Amino acid sequence: MRDEAAREARTAADEVYAAILARAPEHDIDPTLERVRQVCELLGDPQHAYKVVHLTGTNGKTSTSRMVERLVREHGLRTGRFTSPHLTRVTERIAIDGQPISDERFVEVWQDVAPYVHLVDQRSAERGEPRLSFFEVFTVMAFAAFADAPVDVAIVEVGMGGRWDSTNVADGDVAVITPIAMDHERYLGDTLVEIASEKSGIVKDGATLVLAAQTEDVEGVVLAAAAERGARVIREDVEIAVVERSVAVGGQLLTLRGTGGTYTDIFLPLHGEFQAHNALLALTATEALVAGGGALQPGIVEAAFADVDSPGRLEIVRTSPTVIVDGAHNPAGVEAMVASLDEAFAFQRVVGVVGVMADKDPEGILSILEPVLDEIVVTAAGNTRAMAPDELGEVAVDVFGEDRVHVVERLDEAVDLAAGLAERDVERGAAVLVTGSILLVAEARILLGRG
Repeated sequence: MRDEAAREARTAADEVYAAILARAPEHDIDPTLERVRQVCELLGDPQHAYKVVHLTGTNGKTSTSRMVERLVREHGLRTGRFTSPHLTRVTERIAIDGQPISDERFVEVWQDVAPYVHLVDQRSAERGEPRLSFFEVFTVMAFAAFADAPVDVAIVEVGMGGRWDSTNVADGDVAVITPIAMDHERYLGDTLVEIASEKSGIVKDGATLVLAAQTEDVEGVVLAAAAERGARVIREDVEIAVVERSVAVGGQLLTLRGTGGTYTDIFLPLHGEFQAHNALLALTATEALVAGGGALQPGIVEAAFADVDSPGRLEIVRTSPTVIVDGAHNPAGVEAMVASLDEAFAFQRVVGVVGVMADKDPEGILSILEPVLDEIVVTAAGNTRAMAPDELGEVAVDVFGEDRVHVVERLDEAVDLAAGLAERDVERGAAVLVTGSILLVAEARILLGRG
């Protein structure tokens, strides 16, 4: 009986998701906050019912969001977390106390907000304007779900950019900007300065801004925006720093200097130097939110970080041969992933399974992967925005040479081929690396039983 009810709830949630999915996709930005603002006003402005930590940047947003959420929750506060995209089920995007909302709750939240969404859709249509997009609807649902829970703190990751992102109807008590690099140029601008200008739009009057290390030009843009809004700025490598880190079994051991003091012997069960810097940003954001910039109890910090996970980021999803998935999808992310792969693992042979979106930089991504991949199997993520395997294969041949490139349309066949190629030298320590797209990684996780 219980199984039947679960199946019915899942079917109902899938139907709601399909209906929302029929709207404008989340990468199709219409630069206005008006539609989301109108729906939120009709709902009583749920986004103002709790404190908000708002995160943007090019890479590291989701991992940092998960760390902030875990640190805040360890303090006994109820949390909401809104991140994107999802890896297995759409309900992952809206989490309460670290857990995705249930299928039943997902449907209920949609039913709660739907009348107001449809009303604003109708108003927009009368003006000849578009209805709410996929991502705008999800933003409204997240804010409503958090207010209804109710949560004490919402950790909210932007979908893209910042200034015009639908999440920006919320006023972040703490804003976090992770490293800014080139990505989504079509929507955010062709230079780092332009992209930084868009992302600094999440900094609100009187807020605290936690800023990752940036290039000089980017930092200048962000600091100017923060000064204009009277925000307090805490900069990596100025007020805060990763003091020390060492590789440990299953992760790394950190010493972090926050605004409240130095925290030693922090075990983080994630691989890669970039995750240490994400941890620093998360720690500092939590200090600002929970302790006004003062010190957190070391035991709470240790317990929270030891329990952090980040699915799809240097995640081992199979052994014999080892299969690792990583959602790096732009050159800066791939560079960080490659450095971490070399540091955390001692593989002597790595075969890649790579697919990228058509609006990314395939040559830049493949050029960074080339020195660490012995062979590459090019495939496509199951998405209309994915670059065709044949087209990506041509780029791969230019970078790797014809003998090292294989083109396979289906992901399951691509993984099987890569595993066979890796197992030729399994005694020397071989692995398969699936990367290039978060959507590809999501499919691979499901395929390999992690979904």
